[in-house]
Amino acid sequence: MSAITQTSSAKNIKIKNRTSLHQGFCPIDLYTLEQQRFDGSWTPEYTREFVAKKSAVAALPYDPKLNRVVLIEQLRIGAIEQNATPWLIEIVAGVMDKDHQESSEELIRREMLEEAGLEIETLIPIHDYFSSPGYSTEKLQLFCAKVDSTKAPKFGGLKDEHEDIKVHVVSTEDAFAAVRCGQINNAATIIALQWLELNLQRVNYKWNLIASP
Repeated sequence: MSAITQTSSAKNIKIKNRTSLHQGFCPIDLYTLEQQRFDGSWTPEYTREFVAKKSAVAALPYDPKLNRVVLIEQLRIGAIEQNATPWLIEIVAGVMDKDHQESSEELIRREMLEEAGLEIETLIPIHDYFSSPGYSTEKLQLFCAKVDSTKAPKFGGLKDEHEDIKVHVVSTEDAFAAVRCGQINNAATIIALQWLELNLQRVNYKWNLIASP
């Protein structure tokens, strides 16, 4: 298989100005820029607003001994007018911030305890990707986390952060089916569960639960 060749890079952009439009939960900035077209010419100067979000980390809690995953349910503002219910079924996630000087692995271990009440035994990296690069700077680092699902509580989250979380422990097949039927409809959870479905045998072998495939 041949690699896809890309010729454009940051050198093909001229950022004329960057202005802060809003500071809050989702800071918004404005770029004034020009970009070089693929034919070598340059565009006229134009503007683009974007959400200046910090990097995030997420993990799919998987119990290989019982073939279960742990998912969480919580209210998401962006789904209030776009979904049958704004309470979405998700994996555990958190945002890197200045209040916690942590590595991505330290962050997801803390978030796993806060949101799902579980300790992570070990992690497997899945992928790093941009969540919505058309308007946001957020990049998400995704893991699969080995956990003991028998220790999952019914509820999680930090009240002082306005978190109200319901914890679901389900079989991998039920989780995969929830993706296929559209009940699970957020990107990080879909990506993580489809990755697990594709790599289930390899993950179980890595965690010494089955013989080599």
